[in-house]
Amino acid sequence: MPRLTLSRFAGAAFLAAGFTAIAFAATPGKGVQVVADEAHRRVDITIDGAPFTSYIWPETLKKPVLFPLIADEGIPVTRGYPLEIRPGERVDHPHHAGLWFNYANVNGFDFWNNSDAIKPENRSRMGTILHTRIMSAQSGENLGILVTQSVWVTGEGKQILDQKTRYVFLRESHARVIDEVVTLKALDRVVFKDDKDGLLGLRVAGWLESPEEKGGIFMDANGNPTKVDAVPSGALNPATGEYFTSEGIKGAAAWGTRGRWCALTGHTGSHTVTIGLIDYFANPGYPTYWHARGYGLFAANPLGRSIFDPKQPPLNFTLEKGQTASFRYRVVLYSHAATPEEMNGEADAFAGEFK
Repeated sequence: MPRLTLSRFAGAAFLAAGFTAIAFAATPGKGVQVVADEAHRRVDITIDGAPFTSYIWPETLKKPVLFPLIADEGIPVTRGYPLEIRPGERVDHPHHAGLWFNYANVNGFDFWNNSDAIKPENRSRMGTILHTRIMSAQSGENLGILVTQSVWVTGEGKQILDQKTRYVFLRESHARVIDEVVTLKALDRVVFKDDKDGLLGLRVAGWLESPEEKGGIFMDANGNPTKVDAVPSGALNPATGEYFTSEGIKGAAAWGTRGRWCALTGHTGSHTVTIGLIDYFANPGYPTYWHARGYGLFAANPLGRSIFDPKQPPLNFTLEKGQTASFRYRVVLYSHAATPEEMNGEADAFAGEFK
């Protein structure tokens, strides 16, 4: 099990205290820096001056995202497209940008698949998540915290969900860690109809794709097809990624299965990286289904129950007006091939910190 540091416990206490009990300070350029630049619609997170990620809400995207995600050896683990074009990368699914949180069927509106690629005649069926403000930005020696607010707006211009997101950025001796806590408040009755496209999504770099991926046709929530080609011939690094889950399932077989965590390991040059996504035991729909595709989509979707398992009744997760729901996830970037024992230890630690 990874060693739990005092800074990690302090981070949990800080969250529980509502940002009133503890204040963090850091030497400029040292520690975990969380620096807002609202004029350029971004918040940059660095560790000892080296880039980790940025929270961004560019006008070209239909939701805020974290982009890019960078492991501690300076290796980006997220795909560049559509924000940074890289030679040989796939250019499918323009709504797959960095790390995001949204869903494909909320009161009949599609928040997942929305992008500038949507035809004008179809935009009324889409939804947008609009960043509204930065509530808090804190830096510290071993952790930084960012709290944001956003609102889910239907294609008809109606606000249906208020979203508060707490990001905790942790520097560990063995990994870089992001804890994301999303609290949704219903501004109207809201139904998340069972759908495969949700909820916490990440699009990985080409070298983390599966070498067995042959491409194909993938349907969105509205039945619109998206073609995914085989690994591009111009790719700079070969695809080496392999999924493995807490239930011992590997590779393509991980898709549509459930588990408390799923990890993806791959290699680029002399570097090995594992991305771990960890579910939280009190999340709705726990344990989550893994919407993990060989072409690079890595997502945790606890709300698509009958889509992934037709034998199950639909979940159709519902919030009445004024009700709230919280979702907690941990994203871990290891600069080595993580073991199941290591992932179980990380999942145990994550669960323990929020009890």
